[in-house]
Amino acid sequence: MQLKNFEGQKIPAVSFKTRENDDWKTINSHEIFNNRTVVAFSLPGAFTPTCSSTHLPRYNELAPAFFQNGVDEIVCLSVNDAFVMNEWAKDQESENILLLPDGNGEFSEKLGMLVDKTDLGFGKRSWRYSMLVRSGVVEKTFIEPNVPGDPFEVSDADTMLNYLNPQAQKPDQIAILTREGCSFCSQAKEDLTKAGLDYVELPLTHQARSRVVGAITGAGTVPQIFINGKHIGDGEALKKYLRD
Repeated sequence: MQLKNFEGQKIPAVSFKTRENDDWKTINSHEIFNNRTVVAFSLPGAFTPTCSSTHLPRYNELAPAFFQNGVDEIVCLSVNDAFVMNEWAKDQESENILLLPDGNGEFSEKLGMLVDKTDLGFGKRSWRYSMLVRSGVVEKTFIEPNVPGDPFEVSDADTMLNYLNPQAQKPDQIAILTREGCSFCSQAKEDLTKAGLDYVELPLTHQARSRVVGAITGAGTVPQIFINGKHIGDGEALKKYLRD
């Protein structure tokens, strides 16, 4: 298997057959890449472990930072049909990503990234890589090393963002443990929203709440807030954190 760097190349003219509102829609590659700054990453297949657990979700999570640093769109490519890609989009955290089905592998082949994975029953698939495209020309590529298996070392979202801007501000990772009917939880969520902070809510049942919260935080009440891996504490602790 031979993989070559394609920096400096123009994006190939390819038509992608997509599905929108139960109808076929053709999108030309030049519509996506010309006169724009686009980050694109390609992966072996929808619903596969690394692609679903890390590769796609992290690009979606860091999308605001990419957009703040001049990127117009983030594109995920895979040699899958439009039906599979649409179902994967529903299953994944992908609201900030355009998922493109390279169903026949034409785009991947023209970039030299189409590889044979028949030993896994996959047929022809794309090698894993990412690229920065400015006005239809590939400026930078991060191509996974040519080794057996499915390496995932350099095409990740953090590597690409660091190339764009090593000082880029990444979105905070915020989670809040709550339970239904908790007025303190509602207040904490309101405080986060007013501060312009996006968060993930983890609602707990009344029966599980004390055991889960106690096991994770050592406390016995909700809400409990975590920001960037740090346990902030309850609602009052959050107010203090936001003031500081």
